[in-house]
Amino acid sequence: MTNAPLWQPGGGPLADIDAAYDNVLAIGDAPRWAARWQEQAETFRAGMAASGRAQLDIAYADGPRHRYDLFLPEGRTARGTAVFVHGGYWRAFDKSVWSHLAAGLVAAGFRVALPSYTLCPGARIAGITREIARFVDHLAGTCEGPIRLCGHSAGGHLVTRMLCADAPIAPATAARITRVLSISGVHDLRPLVNTHMNAALRLDAGEAVTESPVLLAPRPGARLMCCAGGGELPEFRRQNLLLANIWHGLGAWTEAVEIAGRHHFDIIEALLDPAGAPFNWLAANDQPSITGNQT
Repeated sequence: MTNAPLWQPGGGPLADIDAAYDNVLAIGDAPRWAARWQEQAETFRAGMAASGRAQLDIAYADGPRHRYDLFLPEGRTARGTAVFVHGGYWRAFDKSVWSHLAAGLVAAGFRVALPSYTLCPGARIAGITREIARFVDHLAGTCEGPIRLCGHSAGGHLVTRMLCADAPIAPATAARITRVLSISGVHDLRPLVNTHMNAALRLDAGEAVTESPVLLAPRPGARLMCCAGGGELPEFRRQNLLLANIWHGLGAWTEAVEIAGRHHFDIIEALLDPAGAPFNWLAANDQPSITGNQT
């Protein structure tokens, strides 16, 4: 399942907390990656719209960024609904950059929803958690069947927050979330308090505790896979293992996977690899296909 050696502690404390979480510095050529994602997303979205299988800019609340796109499988009843929540350190991007990441799950028979949310500093992280919870509740009210959540980086944090026992979602919604995949998720927010990016995040010690999944209890029956790249910054590899290890001890079904050679920007392509462990786990057959409307 993994060809990369798992992260191991170094010989001393972090010398530079900003560099430890700076993926742009570590990888470089960030504009090239963003342009590539945007181009792939626009191409996929246009193709899905032309085939009548894209529903764009659906409102889930009243804010200007409270919108999501929904992509439908072709010629079949959906197996359920999969969600992708984007990253960007809660400060960047929106749903339109990531449409292409729906392709694999749509082909596997899922509706796929991609939401936007208010970015920091326009919101605090606790507020973004509530926005994503409101989105998932809305989705549960409009789409039948099981719900599977996936997120990358900050999105990995947000989807694992939905799996916490104190998640601000309706119990009926929580019961329908069958699997969660966190890709390069940030599961312990406390280190970010001391980074320069906190000027926008505005995390204090209290919020860093109450919004860190590693410090919260998983909901009974939680099923979680954490995935990271073997070429990621050590802090992301550590965060990947951290939540899976802690929640395993609290009774959740958890697994941690590393993909050799992948870094923080190309690890999201795991969602497009039908032969890979993360995709296969997220798309696995938990129950027979549902009946009812596509939307």
